[in-house]
Amino acid sequence: MYYQETIKPYNEGDKTTQVEQMFDNIAPTYDTLNHRLSWNIDKYWRHKALRQLLPFTPHKWLDIATGTGDFIIQACEMFPGSQLVGADISEGMLEIGRQKVKEKGLDNAITFERQDCMSLSYPSESFDAVTAAFGIRNFADLDKGLAEMCRVLKKGGHLSIVELTTPVSFPMKQLFHIYAHTVLPVYGRLISKDTSAYTYLTKTIEAFPQGEQMVGILGKAGFEKASFKRLTFGICTMYFATK
Repeated sequence: MYYQETIKPYNEGDKTTQVEQMFDNIAPTYDTLNHRLSWNIDKYWRHKALRQLLPFTPHKWLDIATGTGDFIIQACEMFPGSQLVGADISEGMLEIGRQKVKEKGLDNAITFERQDCMSLSYPSESFDAVTAAFGIRNFADLDKGLAEMCRVLKKGGHLSIVELTTPVSFPMKQLFHIYAHTVLPVYGRLISKDTSAYTYLTKTIEAFPQGEQMVGILGKAGFEKASFKRLTFGICTMYFATK
């Protein structure tokens, strides 16, 4: 068990249920907070993660922990003609994603489905690419979730992940710690009205495996040629792997 799997947003219930409740609670303000708290750099991180897939032109995609659909919408715009499925456990987040996709006229290319990422309903080897942005650190069982992502990916298909991480070098490591323990939880609480969500998110960022350790975990889940690259002084890390 990884330490972040023991961290829960609230006091009662299993982690998966609590994470679902938390994201349902913060769904209406999630996009605003995401962009403001990252100074809109999150859009750049997603773009970089998608560029990893450009040489392979995948047609059928699965976006895990898709949330309100920002990553999958960017993917659709960068890869016209693709068929994309966004999966998430939070119906509140998915409903906002559906509204955004409809407004952009992308509902013929993108569908959203409520799924437990620990036990996906899709047949094995269903997708050319699997992606995830800022979501896998919420898994109640990281090994199981990654194994499921590998299972539904076609042989030779690719995985692209972007995840928040803690910087490893001075002074960004110290500055990020201050920001994550002051601005992020206080502003998040004021806007979202959820007193626990953004404290929980900070804790999971600090506890989540990263870098070389995460590459090893991807290998254990069944992926080959896994690699990583730190972005923006290590605030975010991008992973890429092949099945």
